[in-house]
Amino acid sequence: MPEQFSVYYGELRALAGRYFARFPEGHTLQPTALVAEAFLKLEAGGHNAKEDQHFLALAATAMRQILVDHARRRGSEKRGGALRRVTVENVHAMLDDGNHPIDVLLLDQLLTELAEVNADQAKIVELRFFAGQTVPEVASGLGMSVRSVERHWRFARAWLQRRISS
Repeated sequence: MPEQFSVYYGELRALAGRYFARFPEGHTLQPTALVAEAFLKLEAGGHNAKEDQHFLALAATAMRQILVDHARRRGSEKRGGALRRVTVENVHAMLDDGNHPIDVLLLDQLLTELAEVNADQAKIVELRFFAGQTVPEVASGLGMSVRSVERHWRFARAWLQRRISS
């Protein structure tokens, strides 16, 4: 795994930088620290990715968990802090262009609920959002057709919008 980490460090660092661009100002976790923590989490867990797509999926999951844990700690300190709730109006844009502030805790809760309904859709959202993968990359990594991933992606976004609006 160290070889994969060094190969993908720049990509993971850039992805982490894009995450933090969407967070409210004053976020205390830095992109470099997020990537380093993700690597340590993968190493401590004994994860051994056999291929690059698997490594990126594991890294995305680890970064999601770290962001959620960090947000929980900060939320317990400030009870909501400066987070802006995800709304129906911005969920589609948030999941598509990555330029909108997010509530990581709400997104994590919704992904956990979605996984109970459809694990494939939850994994696709996680890979698209947390790993920054394109539809073809997700399709390749999950062994699905591009069309299937696009269909699941549409349904997952619709499901998220319904859950947020209720």
